Amino acid sequence: NWKMNKSYAEALELTNHLITSDYNNEVQLIIVPPALYVADIVNTTDGTNMEVGVQNCSQFDSGAYTGELSAKMIFSVGATHVIIGHSERRQYFNENNKDLALKVDQLLRWDLTPIYCCGEMLNERENNVHFDVVKTQIEEGLFHLTENQVMKCVIAYEPVWAIGTGKTASPDQAQEMHKYIRSLLQGKYGLTVANSVSILYGGSCNPANAKELFSNPDVDGGLIGGASLIAKDFIAIANSF
Repeated sequence: NWKMNKSYAEALELTNHLITSDYNNEVQLIIVPPALYVADIVNTTDGTNMEVGVQNCSQFDSGAYTGELSAKMIFSVGATHVIIGHSERRQYFNENNKDLALKVDQLLRWDLTPIYCCGEMLNERENNVHFDVVKTQIEEGLFHLTENQVMKCVIAYEPVWAIGTGKTASPDQAQEMHKYIRSLLQGKYGLTVANSVSILYGGSCNPANAKELFSNPDVDGGLIGGASLIAKDFIAIANSF
C-alpha cells in the first residue's frame, strides 16, 4: 500500500525495480499505488505474477460523486484488489462499517477482491476491548455475505497503534488476533470457509520482523505500508516466507 506517495515517474521506477527483482514466485505480490497510476502499472506488470490494486472505492454504482472511483471503473482498468476500510480512511474520512459493507458488495459485483481492514486504537487495546472492536468491524462489514462471497475476500488486521509509528504487534499479539478473527469466521461460516480466507497483518511490518510474524499459523501475509515504498525492503519481506 503506497498510500499518497510517489510521483508518476517514481512509481514507474519502483514498479520496474520490483519486476526485475529476485523474489519468491510462490508469494502473491499486490502493488497498490495511488489511483492515478493504476492503469499504467497494470500495463507495466502485464505478463508477471504481480497484481495491482486500488486504495479505496465508492459504495455507489455511478453518478454525481465528485472525486470518487466506482468498482466498475476499477475493474475496467485491470486492477484486481481494493483496500477497504483502512484505519486512515476510518480515522480521517469517517468511514463506518455500514458504508464499508456497501463497498464490499460493489467490489464483489465486479469480481474484485476486497482487502477488508480491521483493527483497534491504542486506547481500545489498553482498555481490553480490542477483541470487541474487531468483532464489530468484521460482523458489520462482512457477515452479511454468503459463504461463497466471503471466501472471495481478504481480511487485513492492522492494530492502529502500530501503523506508521514504528511499533509492531508482537508475533504473539498478531497470532492471537488472527486466530480470533478466524474463529469468528468459523463460528459464522464453518471451518472450511475460515481456513480459506487469507488474513494479513499490517502495522510497521519490515524485513527485520516479517519472518517471525509470518511464521504464525494464522498470519497468511502482510499489508505493507512504508516498507513497500523501498523495493529491496518489499522484496525482502516477500522472501521472508
